[in-house]
Amino acid sequence: MYKLLRKLLFLLPPETAHQFTLKALEIAHRTGWINAPENTAGRVSVMGLDFPNRIGLAAGLDKNGEYIEALSALGFGFIEIGTVTPRPQPGNTKPRLFRLPQAKAIINRMGFNNKGVDYLTDRVAEARKAGYRGIIGINIGKNFDTYVEKATEDYLTGLRVAYPYADYISVNISSPNTPGLRDLQYGEELNSLLSALKNEQLKLAEQYKKYKPIAIKVAPDLGQEEISGIAAALLKNKIDALIATNTTLSREAVCCIPYGDEAGGLSGAPVREMSTEIIRKFHALLKEQIPIIGVGGISSAKDMQDKLDAGASLVQVYTGLIYEGPGLIKDCLRIMQ
Repeated sequence: MYKLLRKLLFLLPPETAHQFTLKALEIAHRTGWINAPENTAGRVSVMGLDFPNRIGLAAGLDKNGEYIEALSALGFGFIEIGTVTPRPQPGNTKPRLFRLPQAKAIINRMGFNNKGVDYLTDRVAEARKAGYRGIIGINIGKNFDTYVEKATEDYLTGLRVAYPYADYISVNISSPNTPGLRDLQYGEELNSLLSALKNEQLKLAEQYKKYKPIAIKVAPDLGQEEISGIAAALLKNKIDALIATNTTLSREAVCCIPYGDEAGGLSGAPVREMSTEIIRKFHALLKEQIPIIGVGGISSAKDMQDKLDAGASLVQVYTGLIYEGPGLIKDCLRIMQ
């Protein structure tokens, strides 16, 4: 059924298909066509939060938090929305999203297009008011016109606004589509950012009388020295979780197929092994002190299990959902029962 639907959707431009699918999903949820019961296969406590299952939706699909309830009805144990920036921004010029069906991959250079953190948190408040009780992560980033040297202020703004509404906050310092952003993954820039976020987190926890965990999202394009440096910074600043990984700049697996040379971050099947290996290397350094959320190239239950075996406590999907459909979530849940 989904294979036929996918053929029809793939006749549309990628962004058009994306918006059409989300709106159709929302209508199906509102009319009762989809209304998945809570699935507690693999219930687990991570970051001090009780997840009904280990499978989450990665940030990027619902950038503005407009489809939380409908997406959750697919069976996810948690939903991550964003990336959201302090101020609304249009993102990069179109076209900026490309399908690579031969590789079950996507290249995007969206550029954090979103309606701003205030709009997003209003949507979360609406979902909560309507009765939604699932776990929501809010993924925050910096505005494109904020100098990297001033990026910390954007992240602190995002953290302050998102904190009352999120169950956890993820910090995106690894998108390849915002110039200079990945520089924040290294050395003193990383330590300075993490220290500022940790200090603000503790202040907010006191203000709201509730501790909300912070997760840091990193790239797959890391060498061992860089991994070691990031791990040390996470431990030093007592960060609550690591999300591994974002999209890759590598084109080795797609260099000879249509759109394989487009600029942007590559996601989907070509990232699978790279992401899993990054998880394995971080896990060896972090042990059980900091949990890992594994994301990148999951298109089957086996892919999910490989990431769990490598050391992830939770997983997230995005591109695999585009190619495999909602059945991917059911397959992953089935092996946990």
